[in-house]
Amino acid sequence: MLVKILFQLVGRLPLRINHCLGAWLGLLAAKLSPRHRATTTANLAQYLTSAVADRETLVRAAFIEQGKGMTELAVAWTADIDRLEHLFAPCPDWAEVEAAVASGRSIIFVTPHLGCFDIAGRYVASRIPITALYRPPKLRSLEPIMQAGRARGGATTAPADASGVRTLLKTLKQGGHIMILPDQVPAAERGGEGVWAPFFGRPAYTMTLLPRLARASDALVVYFFAERLPSGRGYQMHFMPMHEPYAEDRLVAATQTNQMVERLVSLAPAQYLWGYNRYKQPAGAPPPPTTP
Repeated sequence: MLVKILFQLVGRLPLRINHCLGAWLGLLAAKLSPRHRATTTANLAQYLTSAVADRETLVRAAFIEQGKGMTELAVAWTADIDRLEHLFAPCPDWAEVEAAVASGRSIIFVTPHLGCFDIAGRYVASRIPITALYRPPKLRSLEPIMQAGRARGGATTAPADASGVRTLLKTLKQGGHIMILPDQVPAAERGGEGVWAPFFGRPAYTMTLLPRLARASDALVVYFFAERLPSGRGYQMHFMPMHEPYAEDRLVAATQTNQMVERLVSLAPAQYLWGYNRYKQPAGAPPPPTTP
């Protein structure tokens, strides 16, 4: 109950104040957690090629943006749809999505851990019905809040297991639309399939589910994310259709996925969730290939 009340209070804050609180928490987490600091810095090193001064600026910005990502979840999960709509800047890319919907083909909406992916999902679900995979949060008391926040408008959820995958495929084959995160490390010990594919030059265990769903359903694949605007001014949505089909080869297809994510990250590099252990070897997965 206390967590729910706290979430509702933080969710009611003006976005500018919410993000200020998040920025402070992000910098605090960087100071208090050596593991979080090391993971974020090491992952960012895969992206950075600039001078040391630029590197330090981007690392600091990444900690700030990760903090904003924590506090803005309260907005994404508890704010009413009308309030959320007022947070979005005009999106010229949406016309291309509308054209895809009008074509009659199913769409797989793909959003990585970039910007506010929960806010991005609300934008799409308030316009067209979608079904999305989900994993319960580590803090189980947040699950009812998360589920209530995500299952609004035209959104439904499916568990990240075999039954959920069957639900996604059924939805696509019936002409519906789904949403999926492409950069969640597959849980190999629970049957999640993946391959080691390059992500910013380093092997990352990458899901094979997305290409499999796309090929099995002949669905259009559209990558997207919600970029945070400065000073709590809201969000700018970006949509990037994938114009080439997924390859049959699993490694090639996973590499295509990572390349699309890299293109999105380049639009707002500080807003990628660099603190997520993207390069970990999950239990049950083979070791990563050795690099020369």
